[in-house]
Amino acid sequence: MKRLLQLFLAGLGIVLVMASCEGSYYVTDQPSEPVYVQPASPGPGYVWIDGEWGWSGGRYVYTHGYWSRPRAGYHWQRGSWGHTAHGYRWNRGGWRR
Repeated sequence: MKRLLQLFLAGLGIVLVMASCEGSYYVTDQPSEPVYVQPASPGPGYVWIDGEWGWSGGRYVYTHGYWSRPRAGYHWQRGSWGHTAHGYRWNRGGWRR
């Protein structure tokens, strides 16, 4: 019985890890970016990180941008919408060399 419980918990752990992996989510219409006031920079040398779209609750949800210190040797590439035969998909932004 103890062995069966261990196998069940191991299987559950694998399922949870796989469920947390990022997938490709498509929508028929590209959502419009909300309009909001960009706050003032907290100081010299900060870089504005544009807002991002993330998949949550069966739809894309927008997260506002923020100020960040730049990463040495990298630049921020903002995210963008891509269109395919399946519909629109958000391509996340990130630090690129």
